[in-house]
Amino acid sequence: MSEPAAASPDPFTVFQSWLADASRVELNDPNAMTLATATPDGRPSARIVLLKHADHDGFVFYTNTQSRKGSELTANPRAMLLFHWKTLGRQVRVEGEVSAVAPEEADAYFRSRPRLSRLGAWASDQSRPLADRADLISRLQTLDETYPGEEIPRPPHWSGYRLRPDKIEFWQDMPFRLHDRTVYTADQGSWQVGKLYP
Repeated sequence: MSEPAAASPDPFTVFQSWLADASRVELNDPNAMTLATATPDGRPSARIVLLKHADHDGFVFYTNTQSRKGSELTANPRAMLLFHWKTLGRQVRVEGEVSAVAPEEADAYFRSRPRLSRLGAWASDQSRPLADRADLISRLQTLDETYPGEEIPRPPHWSGYRLRPDKIEFWQDMPFRLHDRTVYTADQGSWQVGKLYP
């Protein structure tokens, strides 16, 4: 049975390599990840969001800050991310503290989005009840007339979050369910690397 390669001392290097591998083989959204949050009393919720940036400062995603996830992150700024690349037989779990990105960073990403996505950020009261889908379409049409060009300001309730990890686990499928699990734990500015039983 082949053994996995020796663990790198830097989990971000491993993550970028795995994400690049996924980008070559996953048909849709290799940057898709499950974001798990919880209320202060422990009620969990999870949904798929898209990773928009990752480096040594953390993992960045964007959303309506008044959505359920935004409200939960305000009340309890700890979260977990889960990447699952079935084609590669790999998972990555990321745990840590979440904070808002700088307004300039959110502005720059918002400007890069397609025009209708920017209008949609204004039109949608994300996670709130919608009486009829026609109401959403009507709001979108009104905004299209309000902002006829490319200059669409970022809504004050739409921004980004950065999860700064204190634990990252890499899971690799192996024969006979003897999977390889490598875990990185933050320890005073460095990373401790270890293995977990499958």
